[in-house]
Amino acid sequence: MDMQSSIVYLDYNATTPLDDRVLERMLPYFKQQYANPSSPHLFGMQVLEEIEFAQEDLAYLIGCRATDLIFTSGATEAINMAIKGIPEDHRKHIICAATEHNAVLACCRYLATTGYRVTYLPVDRDGMIDLEMLQESITCDTKLVCIMLVNNETGVIQDIQAIADITHQAGAWLLCDATQAVGKIPIDVKKMGIDVMPLSAHKFYGPKGIGALYTNPDLKSLRPLIHGGQQQGGIRSGTLNVPGIIGLGAAASIAKKEMELEKIKISKLREFLEKSLLEIDGVFVNGHLEKRIYNTTNVCIPDIQSQEMILALGNIAVSSGSACSSVTNKPSPVLKAMGLDDHHNRSAIRLSLGRFTSADDIDYALERIKKIITKFRG
Repeated sequence: MDMQSSIVYLDYNATTPLDDRVLERMLPYFKQQYANPSSPHLFGMQVLEEIEFAQEDLAYLIGCRATDLIFTSGATEAINMAIKGIPEDHRKHIICAATEHNAVLACCRYLATTGYRVTYLPVDRDGMIDLEMLQESITCDTKLVCIMLVNNETGVIQDIQAIADITHQAGAWLLCDATQAVGKIPIDVKKMGIDVMPLSAHKFYGPKGIGALYTNPDLKSLRPLIHGGQQQGGIRSGTLNVPGIIGLGAAASIAKKEMELEKIKISKLREFLEKSLLEIDGVFVNGHLEKRIYNTTNVCIPDIQSQEMILALGNIAVSSGSACSSVTNKPSPVLKAMGLDDHHNRSAIRLSLGRFTSADDIDYALERIKKIITKFRG
């Protein structure tokens, strides 16, 4: 492979390439099995059955019942559905971590305009929630606590089970954004105490434009955001994205079988990459060094702007934070919440590895990064 002309992709947290096996499973549903699954005829019922199989595969991956899942266009819609659609009662207080994805933060900001009070929970320098502070922040008015499982920028993993215990003791519900975790690490929503959990297929080798929302059956039905033909129990109306759902199910099935082997391979590559980067003068890691997902490293390279590094890397795809906010050159709100000053914040890059990352990719990226640093530091 000619590394000079090929894309070396180290931005798996932004999106993953579609696995060929997933694509192969999806293709018939574009041309041969194209019936509307809501149709009453045999053709439609056959497609509906395949959707139910895909739903079972996803449920098996996260430890829930198939009937606990609602298909969406992705995690952002699922988050909006969960936060804006949670049943109304007397409680008007929401707690969310300051390091949540902007989809969660934006929904909370919106609800603040409708009479809700929102507490933004700080994190420490490692990006971790203070459980005592969470305990102190919860009141009898708290309805919802929003804490993500794996941070998309730093890979930091929160103790969701402990957070769930605190949340439930107060009678509140827990929304856990697991978009960066599903398909990468084991998840059991029941054991972990998660009440509402959004996810997106394109983060674990499925297609874009399809996601799902797990909802604890003990939670009363969510108020729908989309009204129409009463599909999915009226919670999310609209003709189902059949190829997308089939792809989501296929990606879930593959992840369930291959997750552990993938973790071993990717962990070794990330460890070598990070160790090599830390040998460069001044470089340091953002986020907890142990409570972190195995595919992600977020490092500061002092005195070099991350945008300059990204442009100089050319055919090597890395990022400076969340893909959803990378169009701006503002300091990362996540790193800012972790106490990083703007100077170092603007020098942070995220490298995230995945299923198709090779040792050659890592060697080539390290060689290029070191050359660029030498050139820029002059």
